[in-house]
Amino acid sequence: MTGTDRRRGAARLALAAGAGALAAFGLAPYGIWPLTLLALALLPWLLTGPARWVAALGWAFGTGYFAHALIWIVEPFLVDVERHGWMAPFALVFLAAGLALFWGAAFWAAARFAQTSLARAGMLVATWSLAEAARGTVLTGFPWAAPAQVWVGTWAAQLLAWIGPHGLTALTLAAVLLPAAALHGRQRPGRAAASLLPAAALALPALWLGQALPGEMPSTGTVRLVQPNAPQDQKWDPAMMPVFFQRLIDYTAARPHPDLIVWPETAVPTLLEYAAPTFEVMADAAGGTPMAVGIQRSEGPRSYNSLVHLDGAGRIAAMYDKHHLVPFGEYIPGGDIAARFGLRGFAAQEGDGYSAGPGPQVIAFGKLGLGLPLICYEAVFPQDSRGTAERPDFLLQITNDAWFGEFAGPYQHLAQARMRAIEQGLPMVRVANTGVSAMIDPQGRIIAEIGLGQAGFVDAPLPAPLPPTLYARTGDLPAILALLALAGGIGVTRSRAGGRV
Repeated sequence: MTGTDRRRGAARLALAAGAGALAAFGLAPYGIWPLTLLALALLPWLLTGPARWVAALGWAFGTGYFAHALIWIVEPFLVDVERHGWMAPFALVFLAAGLALFWGAAFWAAARFAQTSLARAGMLVATWSLAEAARGTVLTGFPWAAPAQVWVGTWAAQLLAWIGPHGLTALTLAAVLLPAAALHGRQRPGRAAASLLPAAALALPALWLGQALPGEMPSTGTVRLVQPNAPQDQKWDPAMMPVFFQRLIDYTAARPHPDLIVWPETAVPTLLEYAAPTFEVMADAAGGTPMAVGIQRSEGPRSYNSLVHLDGAGRIAAMYDKHHLVPFGEYIPGGDIAARFGLRGFAAQEGDGYSAGPGPQVIAFGKLGLGLPLICYEAVFPQDSRGTAERPDFLLQITNDAWFGEFAGPYQHLAQARMRAIEQGLPMVRVANTGVSAMIDPQGRIIAEIGLGQAGFVDAPLPAPLPPTLYARTGDLPAILALLALAGGIGVTRSRAGGRV
């Protein structure tokens, strides 16, 4: 390889990374989804050559995308800069580059098993979407910043109720990559016209579903969302803890009382085993109203990040332990070894991290029906919102998004909560320490909220659930099977054509 070739190769890698960074502008807080489509449309011109080179370009595209989308990942390391600040740039670089390996593998497979521009684009739709499914599963998964998230807040997001996040990701990729590849490959008019079908399949149903959205929905009761706005660097300061607790009590005591009062993740400033006197104070403020609150608890050597449902007298009626923990945030893989180097879970206040609970469960909340608790990060996993045999009447997320800073992270987390509501046809009660707390209806619309960085409360009607969506009934299996069939079909066609497809 000559020096000129190396310079050209480096330039193409830089262009791919830049295109990836451009694609991330479709995510919250920007929501400029046309830039995502533009970045995707550039790929057929970049991704030419042997499979290994295409894999490198796909990895560069993914690294640029995730480095921009996940810029908030440095925030937890900046809460205690003296101890953890040095890790921040490494965390962003290694996370972005690591997640991009999934995309690099998808691009390699597309180039390895297809040759023409249009065939590679079709294969890439399948392999990229399957890689996204793997990214949300492997090593407990991290599906944050999935391409389908760019549609939150648009009519196209309603397709989540039918085809789920992986189906919407695949349809998005097909709607852009196939026409772009047809243009790049100078396809015959018939094939060029056929390449537009996925775009029509995305746009037309989205328009129809958007026009069919109902207006104000019936409610089953009123829920109070309580947001104390405790900055993470002050949340556990002994001098500030009473201030934040009194703020919670004052908001809880406001009249008239609703049907349920919800506090955010780890809002109760004491461990569960010592919380009886605190619960009495809370029950007195609530005036007989049931509560759902975030609290930490320990059981022997194990600690848990929990949600407790208190009845009107302040007694524990039900309890849920978070089961889908954040690697390195709430537990350290290989914790005993990592602890020797001073690495412990950021979120846990005691010991080396949290232990996982047994799994998803529903809790009965009287007239409001059954709620399915999700603690923080659990709302980014579609499977965690449909993990119980008995269908809930609403989703209940408590979270502490102070860890995510004040820019992209909290808004991206909120966007994923809206996706879960649409997918399941269920309302979501979302209560965050520093915001954004929101009541989300089954179409993903925000009907009440408390903004980021604000302290306060809001009483919001809880919308009634819709009938189970197609995605709620079938899950991801139809989309996965369709993607495997697409990849297999292109591969078989190439084999029969002697490798020319």
